[in-house]
Amino acid sequence: ALGAALRHTIKRSEGSAVRTESLDQFRPYSAAPTRLELRRVFGAQATSEMKIGILAIQGDYEAHGRMLERLGVEPVYVRTPADLAGLRGLIIPGGESTTHMKILSEEGLLEALRKYSADGGAFFGTCAGAILLAREVHNPDQASLGFLDISVLRNGYGRQLSSDVHLGSSKLKDAPLEMVFIRAPIIASVGPDVKVLAEDAGHPVLVEQGRILAATFHPELTDDSTIHEYFIKMARNGHK
Repeated sequence: ALGAALRHTIKRSEGSAVRTESLDQFRPYSAAPTRLELRRVFGAQATSEMKIGILAIQGDYEAHGRMLERLGVEPVYVRTPADLAGLRGLIIPGGESTTHMKILSEEGLLEALRKYSADGGAFFGTCAGAILLAREVHNPDQASLGFLDISVLRNGYGRQLSSDVHLGSSKLKDAPLEMVFIRAPIIASVGPDVKVLAEDAGHPVLVEQGRILAATFHPELTDDSTIHEYFIKMARNGHK
């Protein structure tokens, strides 16, 4: 589970040196956004009445919630089908994907999410959330929601005893993105309509298709709100 993984350490590469640090310091800060920050990100259109859901059955969903609050968006913690009402988008956090699928089925959320998708809802999956959104899941094979035309390999980098933080380029901004990988999946292939927004070590790590965004890493564990900002715009506009 992600909670246990947060107690592991990360290895940060700095030239030829590797430094080991606690993952706790990569949790996002919770400072309230300024009007100037919100206007810079979202223009004049207010986000105060916009609600984004976070699937809150396991994983570090509260970290996503703090990031949304920082950006002036009300998070709604989703545990039942009724919680999806009125949401502009839904974040599926990390955790253990097979456990996610089991609970989704038991709580009636599986069909509710399929209906939410069919009605045009936006999705953002991180790590295990990306696995749940994928069309195909291997290593081993498992069921998924199948909303996103990608094929993923679970634990693609092995069952890491430590987790890595990389800095990499993306199509979202000029400065590097900080990417926290915790027992991350590998995106093995993408469909023709999938846009690759960032890569690491030759593999896509941030992808988009229509109203769906997926990352194999954990942007909620950094103080960089770029990806959450992008998803908020996607959810607000129907698609980016």
